Amino acid sequence: MTSDALGTSLTSLTQLNPEITGEQIVASLVPPAQFDAAHFDNYRPDTDYPSQQEAVEFLRGFASAAAAPAKGGRFLRLGRKKKTAEDSQKNGVYLDGGFGVGKTHLLAALWHAAAGRKYFGTFIEYTALVGALGYAKTVELLKGSALICIDEFELDDPGDTMMMTRLIGDLVAGGTRFAATSNTPPNALGEGRFAASDFLREIHAMANNFVTLRIDGLDYRRRATSDQAVVADASTIETAVEKVRAAGGVATRDDFAEFVDHLASVHPSRYIKMVAGVDLIAFDDVVVLHDQMEALRLVAFIDRAYDAELPIVASGVPLSEIFDEPMLNGGFRKKYLRSVSRMIALTSAPKA
Repeated sequence: MTSDALGTSLTSLTQLNPEITGEQIVASLVPPAQFDAAHFDNYRPDTDYPSQQEAVEFLRGFASAAAAPAKGGRFLRLGRKKKTAEDSQKNGVYLDGGFGVGKTHLLAALWHAAAGRKYFGTFIEYTALVGALGYAKTVELLKGSALICIDEFELDDPGDTMMMTRLIGDLVAGGTRFAATSNTPPNALGEGRFAASDFLREIHAMANNFVTLRIDGLDYRRRATSDQAVVADASTIETAVEKVRAAGGVATRDDFAEFVDHLASVHPSRYIKMVAGVDLIAFDDVVVLHDQMEALRLVAFIDRAYDAELPIVASGVPLSEIFDEPMLNGGFRKKYLRSVSRMIALTSAPKA
C-alpha cells in the first residue's frame, strides 16, 4: 500500500510497507522535485570560494563534450589546477566537497544540460535496481545511456562499492559517461576535508576515467538557520497537523520510537514511496538513538524526506541531537553530520 493509494486516509507512516519494482525504480531515476529547475545559471556560487564557479565552468564543458570514452588519462584533483579540454573529455567526474556546497544542484544541472538518454539517482537506488532486476538486466537496461548521475556515492559497503565499480566499467565501455558526488564534513575536528583519496581507492579499477572536482564552501543550509533543529510542543504539532489535513493535504504523525522500529521492516530503496504524497511529517517524543542500524535507516529516510522537501515538526530531543557520541565519532560520522544538516533545514522550513 502506498501513500498515494491511501490519500488523505494516511495518518501514520507506520501504516506503510510499500513494494517497489525495478520498473518503478527506473522511472524514479530523475532529479528530485526540488531540483527540477536546477541549472548552471541559477547556481549561486559563494564568491569566497572560487572553486564553486570553477566547477560550474568545468561542468558546462563536461556536459557538452562528446560521449565517446576517453583514452588514457589520469585521475586528477581539480580546484586550483587548470582545467583542460582533455579533462572534460574524460568519462567521469567526481564532485568532491563538504555537504551543503551545492554538489547535488550541480549534478542535477549537469543532468538537465546533457543530451540523450540519462539517469539520476542515489547510490542506494542503483544498488536496489541491481537487486530488483539482477546485474545482467541492469547493464542491459542502462547500456547506451549518455549520462548516469550517482548522488551520495557510498564508500562504506565494500560489496556494493565493488558492484558499482563493475557496473561503471561495463557501461563506460559502451560510451556512457558518469558523474558522482559523496559527502565529507566541513573541517570537523581537524579530519580530512576531502574524500577524493577514499573515492580513488575504492574505484581504483576505474580511477583513470574520472576527473575529481574539488568544491570548497560552507553548508548553505546552515547559513539562514540555527545550529539546532526546531523543537515543537504537542499543541504546536496538533495545530500543524490539523492545518494540513483541513486543507486536504496529508500529514502523518508518529511516535518516534515506533517509527524507527517500523523502518526496519521496509527496505531503504522503498522509503521514496513512503514519502510520496505526504505534505507534513510529525514525530512525538524524539529520543537519542544508540543503535547504529536504526540510525543509518533513519539517515536514509531523512534523505528521501529532504529530496521531497517535506517539513517536519517534532517534540522531544532536537532531531539534530539524536545521534549519540560514539556514532558521531565513528566510521559513519559523515552520514550523520549530513543528516543533521538536513534535519535542521526541514524543521526550520515554513510549516504548511
